[in-house]
Amino acid sequence: MGYKVAVVGATGNVGREMLNILDERKFPADEVVALASRRSVGVEVSYGDHTLKVKALEHYDFSDVDICLMSAGGSVSKEWSPKIGAAGAVVIDNSSAWRMDPDVPLIVPEVNAAATEGFKKKNIIANPNCSTAQLVVALKPLHDKATIKRVVVSTYQSVSGAGKDAMDELFSQTKAVYTNDELIAKKFPKRIAFNVIPHIDVFMEDGYTKEEWKMMAETKKILDPKIKLSATCVRVPVFVGHSEAVNIEFENPITADEARDILRKAPGCLVIDKQEPGGYATPYEAAGEDATYISRIREDATVENGLVLWCVSDNLRKGAALNAIQIAEVLINRKLISAKKKAA
Repeated sequence: MGYKVAVVGATGNVGREMLNILDERKFPADEVVALASRRSVGVEVSYGDHTLKVKALEHYDFSDVDICLMSAGGSVSKEWSPKIGAAGAVVIDNSSAWRMDPDVPLIVPEVNAAATEGFKKKNIIANPNCSTAQLVVALKPLHDKATIKRVVVSTYQSVSGAGKDAMDELFSQTKAVYTNDELIAKKFPKRIAFNVIPHIDVFMEDGYTKEEWKMMAETKKILDPKIKLSATCVRVPVFVGHSEAVNIEFENPITADEARDILRKAPGCLVIDKQEPGGYATPYEAAGEDATYISRIREDATVENGLVLWCVSDNLRKGAALNAIQIAEVLINRKLISAKKKAA
């Protein structure tokens, strides 16, 4: 007996990836529905060997839907997730709209799957920010071993995190450089081709950007409220895959070798750390893969118990679509939901 799954925002980067991953992982769905705004009605999207025609979100009846994977942005989610939840579907939302709501669990299955049970208050579960998701997968096993006090992270985030228009802008600007055409910047405040931009999301009063604040607040909620975290989030001219340089300070001693062993056994992590040219992961290799790749693990001599590492993952997969579907799998495996349509 399978489940009925609705994907909202099915024409976007993440929505399309959700449909791919539902098929790849043989998710137990009897029916998958692709939904988006009215302007996308009739657009065709792929789900395995099937082609789905997009239907309008505003006219859809969710009463027989079991799971709704929502990736349509914060304002759509703010309006629609409570309505869909009230109709009895569990909403797994990829936007930032519900992440800090105390009645909504914020879940990375490798880190805090048990917290999923809290979804019943609103029938909504939040997916973390793409850069937070891969970070906490790497931090959790180390935190369990030596208790993390403080993290300083610099991110190198690909343009796909800003949507399809951002990918088009990198492509067209790169082409314009080679053909001597005019470079047009619409999506980013400065040119992104052959450049890096230390600014993601809006600026806040303290000088941090919202993306940097999200990493701090979400890490505290998912992993441990006592962890102090400071981030600098940078957009780089890469299509898919976020990278992070992470400095970690621990309460207790931990060596680089111990960290390597722990991370090798940790769920969702793949250590590639040969300490030679090419013996590390880059976003190019991580694109299209599920793991969070960890490289360049070494001790930080500037603090008492410190480590430095490099962590890379596909932001559309672990950072968004894959994590959402893993949350849905947790709901099923822990028997927290059952299919509404009983087998005939």
